[in-house]
Amino acid sequence: MTMRDLKSRLSAEEHKLLVSLRERKPARHPPPEGQPAFGERLADAVASNVGSWTFITVQSVLLCLWIVANSMAWFMSWDPYPFILLNLVLSFQAAFTAPIIMMSQNRQSTIDRRNAQHDYDVNTKAELEIELLHQKIDLMREQELTLLLQMVKRLEDRLLLAEGDEKPQARPEGRPEERPEGHPENAGT
Repeated sequence: MTMRDLKSRLSAEEHKLLVSLRERKPARHPPPEGQPAFGERLADAVASNVGSWTFITVQSVLLCLWIVANSMAWFMSWDPYPFILLNLVLSFQAAFTAPIIMMSQNRQSTIDRRNAQHDYDVNTKAELEIELLHQKIDLMREQELTLLLQMVKRLEDRLLLAEGDEKPQARPEGRPEERPEGHPENAGT
């Protein structure tokens, strides 16, 4: 079996994919990050700040101060008890914060998809390379086994030839075959 036979074990699609992945070398060239635009950087900053305990603490303190200041100011309260202005401010905050967070999440999911595709390419290349290596090792084992079988066959032939040379020659009639002392057939004589 030759390398050509090994490569023929891969499907045409797998072979084409392996060639393209070898040319691109995905493990050596991670996907480019690129410089995010101002809006993307702003969305990331807002999303990271809004999703922090610092933001929740500061917002809670400000809400408490707003409520206390408007409850205590009997004459000059700018937002009396139902706190309609406070509700309006919080609605604006929610209306603008949600889309900004979504922009940041969309950008992050795009980056994650690109990284996942890169990981998939690296894993696919590794899988195909490992499969090819397994086939090469199997070929080498097969060749080794064939060579060993040939060597064993040659040794058997040599042993048979050597045994053929050591066969006893014809003895003159009437003379018994000599056996070493202690041989079981000499026990009776």
